[in-house]
Amino acid sequence: MRHARAGKKLGRDSAHRKALYSNLAGALIEHGRIKTTVTKAKAVRPYAEQMITLARRGDLHARRQATSFLRSRDVVHKLFADVAPLFKDRPGGYTRIVKLGPRPGDAAEMAYLELVDEEYVAREREARTPEPAAAVPAEAAEAEAEPDVPVEAAEELPETEEERVEDPEAAAEVLAEEAEAAEPTAEDEPAEPTPGAEPNR
Repeated sequence: MRHARAGKKLGRDSAHRKALYSNLAGALIEHGRIKTTVTKAKAVRPYAEQMITLARRGDLHARRQATSFLRSRDVVHKLFADVAPLFKDRPGGYTRIVKLGPRPGDAAEMAYLELVDEEYVAREREARTPEPAAAVPAEAAEAEAEPDVPVEAAEELPETEEERVEDPEAAAEVLAEEAEAAEPTAEDEPAEPTPGAEPNR
């Protein structure tokens, strides 16, 4: 019988269970928040808080103890360098469990296990998510599409006949003169050959 034997077995042997706790605690320290089942979150929470307590102590022996459990020097370095200073004035209770409801596949109760410091969690979440491309404002896009013409250059642009003549009657006369000039005259038409004459060779 398991009288006064604390802890969940989670359907695993001792080696598998220890590796699971190590991986979950390392992921929590690295990312600030993990999503898992409520049972696993409650089981790994004491180990994660114990690692933070070791990091708050900060000596060499504590670092070696954390390395033997977490099995990753990078995670231990982040634990001692980034996470421990956040909780230097907090005597305990470094994590929280936020329940999310049942999982669609097997209806297992899911939860977030996260560090209490919201700024660290938000910073780690932003570091994992890629930044979206900055949207160009509509005014800036229009300015790029239509280059600005200097005032002096705009004054030098040629004007059309209609813009030069303000009077509508005068504009109509100008258009009529242009139409007459465009019509071919008798001088411009080629001369028709006389019948019986040999073409010039």
